[in-house]
Amino acid sequence: MEITNLETPCLILDKSRLKKNIAHIHHRMKNRGVNLRPHGKSAKNIEIMKMALEGQSGGITVSTLKEAEYYFSHGIRDIVYAVGIAPVKLQRIVRLIQQGADITLLLDSPTQVMFVADAGKKNGLTIPALIELDCDGHRSGVTLENGLLVEIGTLLAREEGVSLAGVLTHAGESYQCKSVQEIRTMAETERAMAVACAERLHQNGLPCPMVSVGSTPTANFAEDLTGVTEVRAGVFMFYDLVMAGLGVCDEEDIALSVLTSVIGHQARKGWVITDAGWMALSRDRGTSAQKMDQGYGRVCDTAGHPMGELTVSGANQEHGIVSDRNRAELPWESLSIGSMLRILPNHACATGAMYDRYYVTDGSEKIEETWHRVNGW
Repeated sequence: MEITNLETPCLILDKSRLKKNIAHIHHRMKNRGVNLRPHGKSAKNIEIMKMALEGQSGGITVSTLKEAEYYFSHGIRDIVYAVGIAPVKLQRIVRLIQQGADITLLLDSPTQVMFVADAGKKNGLTIPALIELDCDGHRSGVTLENGLLVEIGTLLAREEGVSLAGVLTHAGESYQCKSVQEIRTMAETERAMAVACAERLHQNGLPCPMVSVGSTPTANFAEDLTGVTEVRAGVFMFYDLVMAGLGVCDEEDIALSVLTSVIGHQARKGWVITDAGWMALSRDRGTSAQKMDQGYGRVCDTAGHPMGELTVSGANQEHGIVSDRNRAELPWESLSIGSMLRILPNHACATGAMYDRYYVTDGSEKIEETWHRVNGW
């Protein structure tokens, strides 16, 4: 089947770029002697995760229990659920463990320790948990200085029903860096903080078998991973315009795109109207704070080649507005009504969320396979 036979909007995955992106991160991790624990939230697909796991120890990261259940059903047992745990989710966690999954939870408060311990005791289980660390003020987690690290670690080691698996941090602020050197500095901040917290636990007689760090930017530019046991990353499989804007990848590395049809013209405004609005592309405007604002996405032809300076400059729920960023005359002959375009996304994870499948190419306009995605929580 050719791309032009597909109903739009739909999600296109270039397998040749996917393989190249995965091989690059595998090479970096191997050279630094650290295991990759790929994040399943970007792929939401077993074929892709099998590629990402090749040569690694077998463990993955997830951000939803739906992902955990899906990957476990396909034979992956070692799973870190890398979102702070809530009581309402414990029944599903317990069920997965009882079925044979090795689920490790994430928490950053004594309150969470106690309700996880209670669930473990009630079900005759010992549930491992990682202490979430705040290395950059980006989100959740404890710091080295506030005393909670040792308090939580002591509770996890003391209470029945739980155990201390180690520490985990995520340098989310790396997405705001303005240069590659800033990303390198952030990667060292991430590593140093996690290792220092592990050492603090050891100094207090507490175990810390896992020292887990990661984000796609820091995974790409970390120079030293001494003391780290694993790196987590997810969007490296696809990359996107935010990653390109950070200098983490080139636009030519982006493996994911949305196929859309031209459904109208507004010639007096210099607009082309497509059937891919923000429901198809996501409302993520992550490039707006970067040097190059890509609107809601970069416009390519059906072969995946960028078309001049065309972007999706505006979006309604089911309509995209394509225009030239420099207000140049549009190549109307290439944008006829009924013709198709491919849009590179700002944020691959957010864009993929609306779709139930990938139409897989191998660097051409021919669809070779269809891979299904798991969505929801």
